[in-house]
Amino acid sequence: MHKLAVYDMDKTITAAPTWTPFLIAAAQARAPWRLALLPVAGGWGLAYKLGIVNRAGVKARAQRLLIGRALPDTARVGLAERFAAQVKLRPGALAQIAADRAAGYRLVLATASFGYYAEAIAKRLGFDAVIATEAARDGAGWRPRLVGENCYGAAKLRMIGDWLAGQGIARDAATVRFYSDHVSDAPSLAWADQAFAVNPDPRLRRLAQARGWPVLDWR
Repeated sequence: MHKLAVYDMDKTITAAPTWTPFLIAAAQARAPWRLALLPVAGGWGLAYKLGIVNRAGVKARAQRLLIGRALPDTARVGLAERFAAQVKLRPGALAQIAADRAAGYRLVLATASFGYYAEAIAKRLGFDAVIATEAARDGAGWRPRLVGENCYGAAKLRMIGDWLAGQGIARDAATVRFYSDHVSDAPSLAWADQAFAVNPDPRLRRLAQARGWPVLDWR
């Protein structure tokens, strides 16, 4: 029987969201003038809330504004590693990750954040695998265009299922724990054998109470 501990990242392991801070850090390092475009990026966030553009579109446009047409991999590695070293992590998350590792669980990070920087955070924490939103890549570097699905909501569960299949792991041959702070992960939480609502938003707290999922405070 395979033992898997699957963690969401933003506000579950990290104390705050990471996407916008990473974009700001990248702009500061590569082209500080792009910081003047932050209000435009914020406007795309408002457009998402109004239903004008989807989450994938917001991500692609924000990357284009603050990073540019391409992020060379040599630059990306340094940016991601520096950013990962500075991200504030939840103490309770670090303790649970250590406990799951000691109990023989394979650690999997499943995040809507882009893999090209989330992998650096996962590496520092000793994760075994990363399932994340992916950006297009060519000889010039990472492009502001998504490849595949945005790893969010029901799509995250599909991507976890694809990862399991790629690993040759049948669902009934695995015991799965899933940790998340946000109600968007309800499909994955319901699918897991053990679901944990971590510092949950109000909607997830209500759902956890209705489903009998433990509520954890990792702050």
